[in-house]
Amino acid sequence: MEKVKLEIVGLSYSQTQSGAYALVLAETGGKRSLPIIIGGFEAQAIAIELEKMTPTRPLTHDLFKSFAQSFQIEVVEVIIYNLVEGVFYAKLICSKDEKFSEIDARTSDAIALGVRFKCPIYTYENILASAGILLDENAELQQETPSSEVSTTTSEKPATTYNVEELEQQLLDAIENEDYELASRLRDEINKRSES
Repeated sequence: MEKVKLEIVGLSYSQTQSGAYALVLAETGGKRSLPIIIGGFEAQAIAIELEKMTPTRPLTHDLFKSFAQSFQIEVVEVIIYNLVEGVFYAKLICSKDEKFSEIDARTSDAIALGVRFKCPIYTYENILASAGILLDENAELQQETPSSEVSTTTSEKPATTYNVEELEQQLLDAIENEDYELASRLRDEINKRSES
C-alpha cells in the first residue's frame, strides 16, 4: 500500500465533542487533511512539544522517550494504518540495533511520541481517501473559545484586560502549576498581540 506523509497543521478545541480537541494532519504537498478527535491530555502533550515548552516534571510521553533512549530504542516513524467505525489505529515503528519492531498505540499517543522523536507521520492512501477532507486554502482553524475569552489562574477576567507582561507572568505560573491547556491559550494570546 502507498504511504502518504502527514504534517501537523492544527490543534484546536473540538466543536463537536466537549472536552476534546481536533488534531488536523495534512498530506505533505497535497490539499487533503485528516482530522482526528483526541483527548485533552494528549492534546496538551502534543502542544507542549510543538511549542517547545518545558514542564516542571516529565509528562508520560517524555518519560517514555527517556526510557526508550536509555535502551537505545528510537521511534523512526508513526503509521496511521486503519480506520474502523470512526476510530483511527496507529503503530510506532521502532528500531534498535538495526532491528525494527511495530508497537500498536492509540493514534494520539503515537503522534505525541512521534513529535518527541521528531519522526515522520504516515497514513495509507486508502485511509486518506476515505476519511480525508479537502483543505480550503483561505480557511483557518478557529478555536471554539476565542482568545479574548481566556480566563486566568487568578481570576475569570478575559485575557484582553491584561498587558503582555502580566500575561507572560501568568504563562510562567501556568507552566509551574502544570496547567498546560491554560499555558497554551495564554501563549496564543501573547503571540497574537506580538503579531499585531
